[in-house]
Amino acid sequence: MRLFAAIDLDDPIRQRILRFMEGVRGFAPEVRWVSPASLHITLKFIGESNQLEAIREKLSNIQAPPTQISFRGAGFFPTARSPRVFWVGVEADKHLAELAQKVEKALLPLGVEKEERAFTPHLTLARSGSGAPSRQSSDGQNKKFQHLQEQLAKIPPPDFGTMTAHQFFLYQSKTAPAGAVYTKLTGFELQ
Repeated sequence: MRLFAAIDLDDPIRQRILRFMEGVRGFAPEVRWVSPASLHITLKFIGESNQLEAIREKLSNIQAPPTQISFRGAGFFPTARSPRVFWVGVEADKHLAELAQKVEKALLPLGVEKEERAFTPHLTLARSGSGAPSRQSSDGQNKKFQHLQEQLAKIPPPDFGTMTAHQFFLYQSKTAPAGAVYTKLTGFELQ
């Protein structure tokens, strides 16, 4: 079972991002656009695991306060010249990074690998290629996002609003021809 921990979006923010995606999708028709229903902020990618109940127990013991999160701006990584991912920026209070650290620490005793990169919250809107965030030796100029980049340069950075997350979730990810399908398995309150 492929698992990850994440924060879901409030519906008004999801709807604003959906309208934005509908407005810009035509500028990058060759990339894979994420389903708006599956937008989330990943706290920890767990990967393949058969320890569902142990993971649920570890996550249920996490004590953390709600976190305020703003969604604004958009960009590309690993670089604007060699983009593989189109994202919306996430700005949050210190509680979001602390929650990600607590999730990471809680799962270490179960053998879940520690993340090498620093926690950098974002919302992925579209992918071209692997979707890996760091530069790779195979990176070259990628023109699939070029028209979208040109159009975004003409408008102010988008602002989709602010929400307070009162819970996070354990998700299951299943691959499908049209893209991954995410299912919420368990919610954990932030208080």
